[in-house]
Amino acid sequence: MSAGRTSPALLAAPSGVVYLVALVIPLVSVLVLSLQGFEFSRGILPRYDLANYADLFTDPLFEEALTRTFRIALITTAICVAIGVPEAWIIRRMSPRWRGLMLLLVVGPLLVSVVVRTFGWMVLLGTNGLINGALLAIGVPDAPFRMMFTEFAVILGLVHVMVPLVVLAVWASLGRLDPALSRAAESLGAGRFTIFRRIILPNIMPGVLGGALMVFCLSASAFATPAMLGGRRLKVVASMAYNEFLNTLNWPLGAAIATLLLATILAATLLWTRLVERRALRRLGGA
Repeated sequence: MSAGRTSPALLAAPSGVVYLVALVIPLVSVLVLSLQGFEFSRGILPRYDLANYADLFTDPLFEEALTRTFRIALITTAICVAIGVPEAWIIRRMSPRWRGLMLLLVVGPLLVSVVVRTFGWMVLLGTNGLINGALLAIGVPDAPFRMMFTEFAVILGLVHVMVPLVVLAVWASLGRLDPALSRAAESLGAGRFTIFRRIILPNIMPGVLGGALMVFCLSASAFATPAMLGGRRLKVVASMAYNEFLNTLNWPLGAAIATLLLATILAATLLWTRLVERRALRRLGGA
């Protein structure tokens, strides 16, 4: 083999080793662990079967947690897209003097720990928190309201965490957009809303879809925010895996839960990618 052919392989070898050690080997280990048995008196058993997966597929609690996980992820994704896309477009249209400051304010939550931000929402949403205190002060009927340990609280906390991801993804797409398109539409009499709907949005759709995919995957696998704002009763799949690993010490069952969550997210990602590719092909065919 010539030196020219071996050079790319040699250059990719270090990253391949890191990828193998940091990702492939741990995932394979979790998969192997999920096939083993468990008894409280004996611990992990050296047998290999699909008993853990059979237990999960017949467990209504896991089905409920899985449904809740993806319901929260879908609602969070929709809200983040509805907020993040117009926000990125508005910031893009600002003068350079204010654009950097506003972008810093949007990205600012990413610089703070998720746990710290979630504690902030706990202070706001508690029965004796600031929001209920304000509602009581202005005389709202039936206040205080129960907002903690609900899906509403979890979605609110996740939206706060995830919106900057959509803004950054859309911002990158806006940076590649030709400003002459908007000026041409304005010269033909199009209004701002028409320009955004007919010109801007179709051209930044790759950024919108990429940001939505990131938000969905991270929301479906989130642990800290659902655990703190949802409590013990509002189970999601990530918190179920955590409970099996650290509370009941049933590592094989926890590994099976983690494997199913990963497989479901990967399936949703592949489906989403396929839909995006089909949409792009239809656009190219129409052009």
